[in-house]
Amino acid sequence: MSHDPALEAHEHSEHAEHAAHEHDPFTTRVAITVAVLAVLAAAAGSLETVEGGLAITASSEAVLKQDQATDSWGEFQADSIKKNMYGMGAQLNGAAADDLKKEAKAEGDKQGKVKERAKEFEDERDKLVEASEAHEKRHHKLTISATLIEVGIALSTVAIITKRRPMWLGAVALGVIGTAIGIWSFA
Repeated sequence: MSHDPALEAHEHSEHAEHAAHEHDPFTTRVAITVAVLAVLAAAAGSLETVEGGLAITASSEAVLKQDQATDSWGEFQADSIKKNMYGMGAQLNGAAADDLKKEAKAEGDKQGKVKERAKEFEDERDKLVEASEAHEKRHHKLTISATLIEVGIALSTVAIITKRRPMWLGAVALGVIGTAIGIWSFA
């Protein structure tokens, strides 16, 4: 069974419309509450899905940046080994010493650029990890938001059946709290 907030909102609106045809003012108010809560639940559910996807995407991109940083650090170490090998060769081989010293210097110069690139990848990774964590926190708050609003819808249904005003007020309170949490998730 799939969770489709838009479809659920439509179904709740239809139920609310049927209840409104009873011409009972209390039932009409509760039916309108159900319709409003259904729209809020659909919005919170959709945003929850988006935030979950963004968290996964940012996390995946962070892994890619870590791989690129690891590759760059491997290249840095390889250049370091080559630089040291050329340096030792220059000390041991008098005839080619100048050429080997130039190669050692070139490898050393290349290392600075590679190191800088590796650090850039690590910085990008850190930003992506931070973004992923922010999206994940928002996702969790939106899950709570949608759940509270959906419980409010269920309480509204009970209020229609039992004609109990406290049930309806509880549903409204849950809807307000759920909406506030949803808004707070973006603060």
